[in-house]
Amino acid sequence: MEEYVLLQRASINNPLPLASKDPTFLSRPLPHQILDGNQSQKQREAQKHHALFKLSSTLTPSPELIRRIEKMMAPGTGGLSGLFPLGDSYIVASTDRVGTKVELASETQIHDTIGIDLVATSVNDIVSFGAEPVYFRDYHVMCSYRPKIRVKVEKSISAGCSQSNCAIFGGKIEEMPGCHVEVEYCLGGFAVGKVKKDSLIDGKNIIAGDVLVGLPSNGVHCNGFSLVRRVLAQSGLSFKDQIPGGSGKPITLGEALMAPTVNYVQQVLHIIGEGEVKGIAHITSGGLTASIPRVFPRGLGAVIYQDSWEVPAVFKWIQEAGRIDGVEMRSTFNMGIGMVLVVSPDASARILGEPHEGYLAYRIGEVTGKEGVTYQ
Repeated sequence: MEEYVLLQRASINNPLPLASKDPTFLSRPLPHQILDGNQSQKQREAQKHHALFKLSSTLTPSPELIRRIEKMMAPGTGGLSGLFPLGDSYIVASTDRVGTKVELASETQIHDTIGIDLVATSVNDIVSFGAEPVYFRDYHVMCSYRPKIRVKVEKSISAGCSQSNCAIFGGKIEEMPGCHVEVEYCLGGFAVGKVKKDSLIDGKNIIAGDVLVGLPSNGVHCNGFSLVRRVLAQSGLSFKDQIPGGSGKPITLGEALMAPTVNYVQQVLHIIGEGEVKGIAHITSGGLTASIPRVFPRGLGAVIYQDSWEVPAVFKWIQEAGRIDGVEMRSTFNMGIGMVLVVSPDASARILGEPHEGYLAYRIGEVTGKEGVTYQ
């Protein structure tokens, strides 16, 4: 099932992903079996995990690759989660990992928040369909015998589940000494939730003129760390150096970069409970520019008001230290907005005008009748 979800993530611009009722879809060819038809079975098997990793982490997969994969998939699949019909509800599932953020955890020795990242990456995908997470399972590989680190990581996973109000349902921990040289462990996991069919948020009713309500992030979350690591190496700074340009309480680069992904489950469910939420975009791979249009019906786009929220200092430092242009920044990072809700103008006035248990929200743009995302 995990491999099936990886296939789903390669599909784009489909507002309602549904898993097939055909039980044979799981046995269909995987990406590593179609990338090169001239390879032997042994060669394909050797490339299996590499191909799946590339597929799940590439920001801009080629259109040809996407078309090939879509031919193998059940009709209606796509997006960041998979839905399976069960009675009057959908079972919603999502899988993810924390990427190369584990390398920073090893380098900074900050291990007590990485599990919060792991849980949040999956449950945020689930709640974007209006679903409430039910349980989470993790896969934790220790590359060396470090029991104190293991305990910190597992406690942080438990904390992430508490934030989501979901159970830790089994999971697996194993030791594989020497499996990786640069990291002390690897993490993956998946979450399962449930939503009534008549409460599903699928984006199909979004129209031009609807409002984009942004929920703030607290930093990089889990996307773009390969670029972050390159910038850090070129900057000459260390994790213990204070972040340049920061305001308020001093914070080191290590602390800023390892800030755990915001878990939006409770905030989003609270807003959904008030009604009239048409679509929800979890800002992940591809940053604001690619993530927001994923929830739109074909033919629609968005205009983003760039000065409508405060961009965290860590992004300003990344852009200046790495000499990265704004287009690439917005196509890689969340830039301070981790979740976007699409609502009617009337609903936005209510959402933005009422307190939500201390949570913040901003009007960051609106839906337009032209595909693509522009900034002004």
